[in-house]
Formats: sequence, structure tokens, C-alpha cells
Amino acid sequence: MKIKIKNRKDQEIVAIVEESKKVKGLVFVLHGLGGFKEQAHIETFAKAFLESGYTVIRYDSTNSFGESDGNYEDATVTNYYEDLEDVIEWSKKQDWYQEPFVLVGHSLGGICSALYAEKYPEKVKALAPISTLVSGEISLETYSKEELENWEKSGWQIRESVSKPGEIKKLKWSHMENRLKYDLLKNTDKLKMPVLMMVGDKDTNTPLKHQQMLFDVLPGQKEIHVIKDAMHTFREQQHLDEIKDIFINWIKLI
Repeated sequence: MKIKIKNRKDQEIVAIVEESKKVKGLVFVLHGLGGFKEQAHIETFAKAFLESGYTVIRYDSTNSFGESDGNYEDATVTNYYEDLEDVIEWSKKQDWYQEPFVLVGHSLGGICSALYAEKYPEKVKALAPISTLVSGEISLETYSKEELENWEKSGWQIRESVSKPGEIKKLKWSHMENRLKYDLLKNTDKLKMPVLMMVGDKDTNTPLKHQQMLFDVLPGQKEIHVIKDAMHTFREQQHLDEIKDIFINWIKLI
């Protein structure tokens, strides 16, 4: 079921709610920067939970390439995070809502899901920050000095979208200024719930060494999986199948 939610800025967020008949739990699934709810890896995360008896909500953040309001150029960690809070707040009024729930996010969606879990640990049953952004400061390592200087000087990062060929992704430098305010490593003591992490061994955006920094300081039940030959965004069917199996096995443990 496709629904529309208003966020705190009166912008429209478009979401898909798939209710489970078994109702073993509730999960919110978040895409990454410039992503959208129908991406293959996002749908794969959702299917694993649906098949395991969970009600699943996945939505397009504002300022992404999905159906929600806003422009990609204005995307920030803050706006993606606030949208998550607003979607959860709306969900509280629905008859299928239950706590604690599971949070799953990819990349920028990963850090937003983990930030929520650090702020409201009692509401989160389990957490899966996949190929997650760990810290704004640490993420600077993934850009060349020249890239950063050009981005800051011109005010823009300009790239072609891989997920939506032909779309040009223009992102303001203010995105990076906002990103630098966030660091998951500061409050990892709050993440005592079960945590599942995954990353492609060819991921240069959120590389394994960054994931390991987070994984090493997590205090509770945790596991990390390195997906062979996978990039930052999982697109190959063999990788999607592997990820789905990992999720289904993990869901049995939480």
C-alpha cells in the first residue's frame, strides 16, 4: 500500500507499507543518499523481513530521487534523519505499529538509523546499518584532496547517477558541512541491541576499514559480513541473494 506522509516541513513523503499477516515485528527500511525505495537492494532488505513475518515500511526521503518532495541538491544527514523521525511518529498512530521495532538503512540511511537507535535505544529491537556512513570526518578520506577543494570552491559536487542513468546528481557543499557534524562512534555504548553490518569488499564510499571501526566498538550481539566483489550499492543478483540469506538468518536470532 502506497501512502503519503507530511514531514515537519510540510513536505510530502511517499512510503510503501507492506503489512504482514503473521506480524512478528515491524521494520523501517531506509535508502542512501539520492536513493529511492524501489532500488534492488532496498527491495531485497524488505523481502527478507516480509518473508519472515514482519510489517515493512520503506519510503523515499525528501531531497532524494524518489517520489517525495524536495531536491537532491539540498540533501543532508539532518533532513534524512528528521524524515525518519517523522515517518516513525506518523506510524505510531497506525494500528500495525509496535515497539520495539527494527531499523535497516543503507549508507546515509545507515547512519540515520543508527543515530535514531543511539537516541532512542529502548524503541529499537535490532539495527542493520548496511555499508553505513560512520562519521562525516572519517568519510573525508574517501575523497581526493582535489575533489574536496573543487567541491568547496565551486559549491557543487556533480556526478551522473548510476541508479537512474541520465540523471545528473548535483550536491551542495553544505551537505558536507552538515555531514561533518555527525559521528556514530561517539555514542556506540547506546547500541546494545543486536546489530548486523555488511559491506562490499570493493566499496570505496564506506570501505570495510570504516565499518570495522564501528563494529569493533559495538557492545552487544553483532555480526559483520563482507560481500565479495560487491561495490557500495549492491546490484548484482548473486550479491542480492547472498544479502537476503544473511538477513533471513539474522532475523531468526533477534
